[in-house]
Amino acid sequence: MGENNYNAFETAQYQFDRVAELLGLDSTTRDLLRDPLREYHFSIPVLMDDGKIKIFKGFRVLHNDARGPGKGGIRFHPQETIDTVRALSMWMTWKCAVVDIPLGGGKGGIICDPHNLSSREQERLCRGWVRQISKNVGPLSDVPAPDVMTNAQHMLWMLDEYETISGDKYPGFITGKPVGMGGSLGRSEATGYGVIFTVREALKDMEIRPEDTTASIQGFGNVSQYAAQLFIQLGGKVTTVSSWDQGEKKPFAFRKKTGIDLKELRAITNSLGGIDREKAKQAGYEVLPGEAWIEQDVDILIPAALENEINAETVSKISSKVKIIAEGANGPTTPDADIEIKKRGIFMIPDFLANAGGVTCSYFEQVQSNMNYYWEKSEVLSKLDAKMTAAFIAVSELAIKKNIYMRDAAYVIAIDRVARACEMRGWV
Repeated sequence: MGENNYNAFETAQYQFDRVAELLGLDSTTRDLLRDPLREYHFSIPVLMDDGKIKIFKGFRVLHNDARGPGKGGIRFHPQETIDTVRALSMWMTWKCAVVDIPLGGGKGGIICDPHNLSSREQERLCRGWVRQISKNVGPLSDVPAPDVMTNAQHMLWMLDEYETISGDKYPGFITGKPVGMGGSLGRSEATGYGVIFTVREALKDMEIRPEDTTASIQGFGNVSQYAAQLFIQLGGKVTTVSSWDQGEKKPFAFRKKTGIDLKELRAITNSLGGIDREKAKQAGYEVLPGEAWIEQDVDILIPAALENEINAETVSKISSKVKIIAEGANGPTTPDADIEIKKRGIFMIPDFLANAGGVTCSYFEQVQSNMNYYWEKSEVLSKLDAKMTAAFIAVSELAIKKNIYMRDAAYVIAIDRVARACEMRGWV
């Protein structure tokens, strides 16, 4: 997942340790919060279409639930590791805390490549994951959601299996469901829009008009597409996006200096965010190596793919024109790259603030499902904007007041809230 030299969980722990020192947390609280409360490893036997049984490795990690039920996605990825899942569950704890929603952090995963699985095999895999973990997740304990290479259909299969096992209806068991089957309007837009809500607020602070800015986005999945959509609606120009090419097993970047046509690109993009290179060339896009997204002379960089993509080797490629980095992905920047970004004075909107729109809308979906009452899309997006804006302002004001890096300010707010919850419960 990203550069092989980096361990996502070590990065998450390093970030926590630094802020624990800033907060003066006692050793007991540090020991509790720097590791997951519990984790599950299991094997999932799946009947393949050729009649053979294949064993897949699955995980679920609950980092902390002092503030409420665990919350976090399930990702399918051939390079999934338990340390990646541990890191993501920890980041989910801080993400829920920084936007002040009453949830804790969890994460799940399966080592697999859905590109190589039929729809029937994916359904069996989803149901198998639930069978292995059904006693340890649920609407009041730990609520899964989609993540990398999982979608609404996967969530519905998982919900159906959970309800079959439990013998009752629990639409709040999982989020990211199809609209009309317990899903929330606005959920598709939520993460990408949330990124741009924070970018909008940062530009306000800098007294820069969105229409005077350009952006380069890594990835072209759900987050990237909706981030691009809202950024363009605000008047900005996206010049470059990247996407994974399944045939070549590597990413490519697609650039149009006059600005991408989102409708045009979406029309030649598959369900997993892969852009057709030949059709893109015909439409006037330059097709560049995948890492080219980070080298563009733009005002805003939005890494929205996998972790560790801005690292010691790639950070030097960032243009001197870049003013803002908004982390749409989880953990896209390594600690050594962070140091360089800080030195250069680039305004960093850290991942667990920038991309918290997804979990915020997941929380809205969970509330709606448990009430069996659903809101209009405008209400969802209005509530999302209010939550994201309030969180950004709180972090920005603390960063200015304490003269600290935005990532540190976000961590201070989030970790302090979780530590206080643990203390009030008598855990430490």
